[in-house]
Amino acid sequence: MELSVYVDGKFYPQSEAKVSVFDHGLLYGDGVFEGIRAYNGRVFKLDRHLDRLYHSAKAIDLKIPHTKEEMANIILETCRRNEIREGYIRPVITRGKGDLGLDPRKCKSGPSVVVIAQPGLSLYGKVYERGLKVVTSSYRRVPPQSLSPSIKSLNYLNNIMARVEANQYGADEALMLDIHGYVSEATAENFFIIRNSTIVTPWTSTNLPGVTRETVLEIVPQLGLKAEERLFTLYDVWSADEAFISGTAAEIGPVVELDGRTIGDGKPGPTTKKIMKAFRDLVMTTGTPIEIAALSQKI
Repeated sequence: MELSVYVDGKFYPQSEAKVSVFDHGLLYGDGVFEGIRAYNGRVFKLDRHLDRLYHSAKAIDLKIPHTKEEMANIILETCRRNEIREGYIRPVITRGKGDLGLDPRKCKSGPSVVVIAQPGLSLYGKVYERGLKVVTSSYRRVPPQSLSPSIKSLNYLNNIMARVEANQYGADEALMLDIHGYVSEATAENFFIIRNSTIVTPWTSTNLPGVTRETVLEIVPQLGLKAEERLFTLYDVWSADEAFISGTAAEIGPVVELDGRTIGDGKPGPTTKKIMKAFRDLVMTTGTPIEIAALSQKI
């Protein structure tokens, strides 16, 4: 079945869904997006994802031409049209059609809104059974004094360069440091280590405030564990009992090796497995239902 994609007020077959070649999102990465998951017929933390989407848009002075409620309805309708029960959802807001100049005032038509919803997503699949092998990237995460990493923008070249490096080394993922040498995040996920039953993750000043990251920090106390947000270095990762990544697409992924050094016993750790199970139980039982009454307003 061909996907139905929402583009600026209409739904199109996937093969016909298009934006202008003069769109600033294409030309300059001028726009924002979200990655959202659906589980068991529900959209997980839809409101929180929309909050982050609107915060990112505000940070780049981009006015989304819909209220949060309208965006939620568009997302849910896109899911319904694609019969999503388990899937991945990508709302994208671009600056819109302009010209070859940088000035966003040239985008006279206003922002463009695209929503894609596809069934299923397995970012790493069975790799989680053995755990992820990670390398430290030579590319540093863009510092907040240059561009806030809290903005989930369409320009991911910094992350992509690190991902290319991981591919070149045959690794599953790359770990990025900040300009001071502290651990920042992976190319598309937040990063955690576990030492003495304490779960540690960097502050979000140098990495994206992930929704899955927040969920992990909510789950941890319920498991009788302590969570900390603080700076840490590669040494702390190499000497950790366990490590894992978190992200909407990746969910919770155990990390068993960094730079050729085995983390823990080289297998997905027991605490990580507990967090993975608790996360799975949560996402399968909570969220905004997709199958609701037909929309009363035009989208």
